[in-house]
Amino acid sequence: MNKKYLPSALILYLNYFIHGIGCSILSQQLVKELLAEQWGMSDVMGVTAVAAALGLGRLISLPFAGPLSDKFGRRISVLIGCSSYVIFFVGIAFSPNMTVAYVAAVLGGIANSFLDTATYPAVAEIIYKYTGIATMGIKLFISVAQLLLPFFLGICAGTVMSYLTLPLVCGIAIAVLGVLAIFAPMPKIEGVGKGESFLDNLKSARFSVESVALILIGFTCTATFQLWLNCAQTFGKDVAGIASGDVGMMQTYYSAGTLVALFVTSVLITKFKQVRFLVLYPVISLVMLVLVYMIKSPAICYVGAFVIGYSGAGGVLQMVTAVANDLFPKLKGTLTSLVMIASSLCNYTILTAASNMSASAVIMMNIVITVIGVLLAIFVNVRYGVLLKNSDSRN
Repeated sequence: MNKKYLPSALILYLNYFIHGIGCSILSQQLVKELLAEQWGMSDVMGVTAVAAALGLGRLISLPFAGPLSDKFGRRISVLIGCSSYVIFFVGIAFSPNMTVAYVAAVLGGIANSFLDTATYPAVAEIIYKYTGIATMGIKLFISVAQLLLPFFLGICAGTVMSYLTLPLVCGIAIAVLGVLAIFAPMPKIEGVGKGESFLDNLKSARFSVESVALILIGFTCTATFQLWLNCAQTFGKDVAGIASGDVGMMQTYYSAGTLVALFVTSVLITKFKQVRFLVLYPVISLVMLVLVYMIKSPAICYVGAFVIGYSGAGGVLQMVTAVANDLFPKLKGTLTSLVMIASSLCNYTILTAASNMSASAVIMMNIVITVIGVLLAIFVNVRYGVLLKNSDSRN
């Protein structure tokens, strides 16, 4: 690794610290209540529909964000991502109604896609000897930001500032990072200007039932943590009886679980096949969701937040893409894109549906979808040995 690229890597990682706040701010009960009042809405679940628009933005942009990054280089994609995120944060902070916020959230999803397709390969190109650690660092910065989010909101409350001061500060911060990215050195990549389009790759791909199952797991595993992240605090307050001032701590427990999973799972996958975690972690999430739904107490909500953070958001989506790449080496780029598109489709459709449901109904929907994910993962595990042999024979 060339040391001159270390400041560039730090800039890229700090973008994801801001992203960690951006993808979670609309799930915070205190922020949801403030925005619902600002938009003249009686039900905070309506804010979840705006959070769903982040998935719509990703759906719109993912098919061309990756090829653009390969064709024109990582820097331009980082700049598009940072610029779009500035509009998202400022739009949320000053949104007079749900329509303006919805458009801003779509741009937030577009920002996420461009940062993903630039940053994941860029950090792997910078820290090329330890690509796994390089990409894990992205998740680490997201998790740390989510862990600190309730404390940032507490600072706003303690200084009599609006909670919407936080997205405004984040918008300014990522604008500064975008300017720094203009001057930061980036590794030269081979093949710039020769990237094939997503549709061209899709036309040449031949899919199996197992590859379709992996794509669908991208949908189900995303539902598990996104439904929890965006709706669990409402469940905790309205159903389990957690006070408004305390319910934000569910975010802290959730983020702590995710952080623990990053370190524990990185050790476990060196000892066990990562495909096994596609069953194990969703089963743990399923048991926890059932317990939360049945017991309905503050204590079980806090425990549930930690467990879902660990087993739901602790790397299952990343392991799905890794398994897909192992089993279908000639479809790596296409399958990775499709898994992420399935994840984004989930974010949009499932959260949109959740915005019209009660908090208890959302937990039940999460249970049903997680069961489907477990069944799909069992199928992939049963077929894993045969698929691995076929993969080896094709190489």
